[in-house]
Amino acid sequence: MTAHEIDYRIYGEEMQYVEIELDPEEGVVAEAGSFMMMDDGIKMETIFGDGSQKDSGFLGKILGAGKRILTGESLFMTAFYNTLVGKRNVSFASPYPGKILPIDLTEFGGKFICQKDAFLCAAKGVSVGIEFSKKLGRGLFGGEGFIMQKLEGDGMAFVHAGGTMAKKELQAGETLKVDTGCIVGFTQGVDYDIEFVGGIKNTIFGGEGLFFAKLQGPGTVYIQSLPFSRLAGRVLASAPRGGGKNKGEGSILGGIGDLLDGDNSF
Repeated sequence: MTAHEIDYRIYGEEMQYVEIELDPEEGVVAEAGSFMMMDDGIKMETIFGDGSQKDSGFLGKILGAGKRILTGESLFMTAFYNTLVGKRNVSFASPYPGKILPIDLTEFGGKFICQKDAFLCAAKGVSVGIEFSKKLGRGLFGGEGFIMQKLEGDGMAFVHAGGTMAKKELQAGETLKVDTGCIVGFTQGVDYDIEFVGGIKNTIFGGEGLFFAKLQGPGTVYIQSLPFSRLAGRVLASAPRGGGKNKGEGSILGGIGDLLDGDNSF
């Protein structure tokens, strides 16, 4: 497997986007909805799956695309090709505040495992597949289920992490416990399992869930401080209820306080 050799540059701090520089005939594949902008001369094409099995026949395309259904993604991806002479740029944006992580798969033995909604884009030729959990506890209680995304090949791929991202290098036998939703991804040498929090008070009143993700080295682990599920939960919890009125957050007077401080929305 030989992926296209792409150059890139990441812009921004909290709301980042990645600009991919394509030489003539080079291409990049991306998830639907991540496209931001492109130069004239870039051709956009909707493809089955990730396009890495383009020469394996119609059945191979269907099987490759069908795997994506298991991760909750669309059957289709979008490919962008430079059809002109000279370099052209195409850019892809983060879906919510966080960081874009560039991954050179050659540095990780040709394989990287990430959560289902982390993948943003990759060089044409990188395989975007699925990774089945072999452990029952991880599948039932891990938050990500039995299936995670698997990036394979020898090219560049880009994944997104919410909030601030931490990188942890685990030595052989070294263990890290993480909230299950905060995992961005890890290298293939890391063992991933689920551990019960334990304790009656922790279980009933802890508010942190019943299980940790237990990651054991050797390998590299990437952690995000703001998973999208947590962000969405906070937004829903703060959404106005009861006819659209807010809950007067920060004021002991509630709605009366809104009138006094100039907030007259109803």
